[in-house]
Amino acid sequence: MTTASTLQSRVPALSRPVAVLGPTIAGVVANLIIWAIAKAAGVNFEATSNGEVGEVPVSGIVFITAAPMLVGLTVAVLLAYRWVGILRVAEIVGSVLAIATIGLTIAADFDAASTIALALMHVTLVPAIVIGLEGLRRRLAEQGKAA
Repeated sequence: MTTASTLQSRVPALSRPVAVLGPTIAGVVANLIIWAIAKAAGVNFEATSNGEVGEVPVSGIVFITAAPMLVGLTVAVLLAYRWVGILRVAEIVGSVLAIATIGLTIAADFDAASTIALALMHVTLVPAIVIGLEGLRRRLAEQGKAA
């Protein structure tokens, strides 16, 4: 059995709404858990910008997780009506963007602990994106719309 078929056998078939909302909710929950653990460990999530200190609040974590996930997954799911292959492209693009945007966190003036916690939040989005879109691919394959 190949790795692709092993992954496919473990990923449930998902409807379009679940393929968007499931990964988004999972990403938000995972990031809130990381935020809570980091806060309990004394991480302050503060950065200095233009001489002013600002903290990333829990609402900010929710928004900066949910907004790009909802937009990106929705676009991919809607484009899949025309071209199912976009789901694999979206898995790659979404994963690369999630990792690449760690650079924005590094560029901000966070301390090391905050940077690490925020970077970990970016990394947690990758499996959510891949599992959600693979789940939709599986559903479409079962319906005979994808290879």
